[in-house]
Amino acid sequence: MFAKKTFFSVMGVTDATKHHEYNEYHQLDHRPENLLLPGVAWGDRWVRSPDCVPASSGSDRNFDDAHYVAMYWLYEPVAQSLKQWTDLGELAWQWGRRPDMPWRKNHFQKFMDPLKGYVAPRVLVSNEALVYRPVRGMHFTLSRFRRHDAEVHETLKWYDRVRFPDLLTCRGVAGAWSFVTEDLLKPDRDTTSSYDDASWTRVTLLYLDEDPLDVMADIQRHDRANPSRLRDTSAVEDVLFATPLRAIIPWQWNWFDK
Repeated sequence: MFAKKTFFSVMGVTDATKHHEYNEYHQLDHRPENLLLPGVAWGDRWVRSPDCVPASSGSDRNFDDAHYVAMYWLYEPVAQSLKQWTDLGELAWQWGRRPDMPWRKNHFQKFMDPLKGYVAPRVLVSNEALVYRPVRGMHFTLSRFRRHDAEVHETLKWYDRVRFPDLLTCRGVAGAWSFVTEDLLKPDRDTTSSYDDASWTRVTLLYLDEDPLDVMADIQRHDRANPSRLRDTSAVEDVLFATPLRAIIPWQWNWFDK
């Protein structure tokens, strides 16, 4: 796998007048500096524009005022890449280049491990190259699985063998990646005792070639036409936050303007 660690951030802007300033900072300052780091393979950020909100779902009301999702891929050696990452964050603060601090709200920030990538048959690139492929939008899902047992395993098998292949046939879905909380794959984790009752989190990203809302509508049509392919996962999985996201085009930051 080309990168062994990822970082996810879901955040909101608490001052509605600051979206232009935040995007200018992120796209023209923060992101270029991060991409320059030797340990960063790739990184980007997407917006939950107001028209995406009605298509959002999830049980955690903490995400109701979330506006942006960012993620970065980090190379091995992970310890070195993480040090570069955190050092740059402190340096930016020392340089006075963190204008977002007074009005940024962090909803979710976590390092996670990549699980598996999927690519639609019509897309000719590999699952690793998918990360670098341009998108018109994304779909982000954050879930908590309550256990680590046989029933959860059957749900994960359904995602891998049924759900993801079905999604790849829908209009505008170029591919997908799944990620798991890094606690489950730590080298020093305790493998001598059962952790069937342990809860853990998972992120799924869909990479979209077409307008995110059009893609979501086609997924809904597909699901209505194929009910036997669906599975109720609510006994083991809590979907905390699921939302379409739009690609951010530099200097076109007017989604929240009155």
